[in-house]
Amino acid sequence: MSSDARVCSVARTLELVGAKWTLLAVRELLLGNHRFDDIARFTGAPRDILTTRLRTLETEGLLTRVRYQERPPRFEYHLTELGLSLAPIVATMREFGDRHLAGEAGPPMVFHHTCGDEFHGVLACQACGQPVTAGEVVRAES
Repeated sequence: MSSDARVCSVARTLELVGAKWTLLAVRELLLGNHRFDDIARFTGAPRDILTTRLRTLETEGLLTRVRYQERPPRFEYHLTELGLSLAPIVATMREFGDRHLAGEAGPPMVFHHTCGDEFHGVLACQACGQPVTAGEVVRAES
């Protein structure tokens, strides 16, 4: 890595969740699939790799394991508050994929907000509530 590499929260986040299969496991947890076999089936992840990804997420505090069977021991996986904070990232990636990569078949899943309308996430300014588009956010000068 270059000594001029930018210190960046995007890079730090990718170190945590950027490994293949990690965000897909988070997606499944967000969709309510908490058991290993379901997560493996719906992600297509190899079992050994999925085990490693789930352990990393647990070690980093993004999920917890809850035993649901004593013998043999079996666990469910649940996102912590920290893990749940990845939901907007997953939703934004889904929105991008639905809009730009879904092709003629359209999006594979449709989501509805509690208001009843189809859900499409937007990035908005926390201060004024207005949706943000490309070019409207600039880096603050230090």
